[in-house]
Amino acid sequence: MIDVRLLRSEPDAVKAAMARRAKPAILEELDQAQRLDARLRDITVERDANRAQINSISKDVATARRTKDDAGAEKLMQSSRELGESEKVLASEFDQVSSALREVLLRVPNIPHSLVSDGNNNKDNKVVKGPLQMPTKFADYQRVPHWETGSALGILDNERATKISGSMFTMQRGLGATLARALCQLALDRNADAFEEVRPPSLVLTSTLTATGQLPKFADDAFSIERDDLWCIPTAEVPLTSLHAGEILKAEELPLRYMAHTSCFRREAGSAGRDTRGMLRTHEFDKVEILAVTTPQQAPDMLVELTNRVEATIAALGLPYRVLEICTGDLGQSHHRSFDVEVYAPGCDQWLEVSSISWFSDYQARRADIRFKQSGVKGSEIAHTLNASALAVPRVWAAILENCRQADGSVAIPEVLQPYMRGAKVISTSSQAKP
Repeated sequence: MIDVRLLRSEPDAVKAAMARRAKPAILEELDQAQRLDARLRDITVERDANRAQINSISKDVATARRTKDDAGAEKLMQSSRELGESEKVLASEFDQVSSALREVLLRVPNIPHSLVSDGNNNKDNKVVKGPLQMPTKFADYQRVPHWETGSALGILDNERATKISGSMFTMQRGLGATLARALCQLALDRNADAFEEVRPPSLVLTSTLTATGQLPKFADDAFSIERDDLWCIPTAEVPLTSLHAGEILKAEELPLRYMAHTSCFRREAGSAGRDTRGMLRTHEFDKVEILAVTTPQQAPDMLVELTNRVEATIAALGLPYRVLEICTGDLGQSHHRSFDVEVYAPGCDQWLEVSSISWFSDYQARRADIRFKQSGVKGSEIAHTLNASALAVPRVWAAILENCRQADGSVAIPEVLQPYMRGAKVISTSSQAKP
């Protein structure tokens, strides 16, 4: 969440920055946060005054007792009791207002970086690199949607996935399943030089999902297990961010780098009828996430590094791609600055987002209470967090089937994936023959 002290000291600057998000409701919530914060400070002043009076009265009571003025002492004690009751009321109101302020701040998004371009929605996002590896022309046999190719080759069986789990679930079979696993292993191997691999739990507490900004804003898009106060993770970003929740790290240990391959679960609320065929939008999918915890000074360079890593992996697969910077009106709840990598799928005739690379500044770390301390310096600072989808299976899988489809209907496996494919270089009907 944003720092309420910043809103208190620089309200006009904060509101001007938030206005760039093109959502008037945010400014209304900032006004509400200001009012609640002002009331908290008023309560604190009243409570401190009460306590000072009670302390003063205690001294007066002692003086009255010494001078045998029992009536005066009793009168003073009655005043003290009334002040005590008043303090209880103030304490109760303080807790209520504090809770209300936190709820408002949890809904307020992050402040956009000054370099983020203004815009109202995703149509205003700017291409900052590419398109790259884009052929001058696609063959007609590449213009076949991946769900048709996958079904014909027997490597995509969404009909049975729906029978098992309901709509918007997918199932890869044979070399299709091997291809999905190979993509994840490729992403892990390409980042193992600098990132520690973690296999975190797939179910997390409400507090964990709140730390990254998914709650309360996106509760409708998450799968919950209410009986146990657990949520299915929408991305490994969620548990990885909370690895150090409530901790004070040593500055010299930063940046910390983690990567994880997990299943991810999303309701995809509001997506009915939109990109729901094939592998483009599903309730469950595999993804490799890379995440870093940094100092504020390290964060800009880390954003560049994460972007370069994602781009290099997509480039190695030989897919046509481009990089976009996300405008203010399309920034996510927690995002300070973001880039998307998109691949082109000729069968769908769409640019598909395959990775989002994001810098959250201190927004998530403040929610999770992740701090760091400089050696020899008094006090601690809030850390910064960044993350990226090193590789999300569904859309990359789909793009491979469309870009790498051959005239005979088979799919050539990108060379960089072949070491993970048990010797297969092509997916064809014969390669899918049952053993």
